[in-house]
Amino acid sequence: MGNCQAAEAATVVIQHPGGRVERQYWPMCAAEVMRSNPGHYVALVTLCFSEDENKQDSSGVRLTRLRILKPKDTLLLGQVYRLISSQEVTRALRERKYEKMRRSHADMINQQQQQQQQHLQQQVAEQERERQKSSHSGAKERHWRPTLQSISEVVKADQFT
Repeated sequence: MGNCQAAEAATVVIQHPGGRVERQYWPMCAAEVMRSNPGHYVALVTLCFSEDENKQDSSGVRLTRLRILKPKDTLLLGQVYRLISSQEVTRALRERKYEKMRRSHADMINQQQQQQQQHLQQQVAEQERERQKSSHSGAKERHWRPTLQSISEVVKADQFT
């Protein structure tokens, strides 16, 4: 008995933007597909499962990741590929660049705030050390000692007689 689905697994599946599915029964170069579909890139479709750590019985969230292929890459049998328009690619690259800039800007602001906080903590610690230093070392010197000049009393002998 033969396996009728074995031939289906040995195909290159190319999904077009309009929903049409193209099957090729031999490996081919990505440049050939891009030539026959101008204005489109070929992307490898990869399924990822994100597991939620809080829920142990859940099967996770299914994510589809796309990796854009270079024209010299070969489309392999058994893989699924998707055609993506060049506008979608430029939009995605722009969004990625914007996200990267936003994240780096947020990191820079966070780093500056941490530096300011450390600087303030150092100043407070130094002021505390100065206060303790002056109170300990100056404690002996701060006692009030009168510096009165002595008054001499002259006693006349004839006053007591």
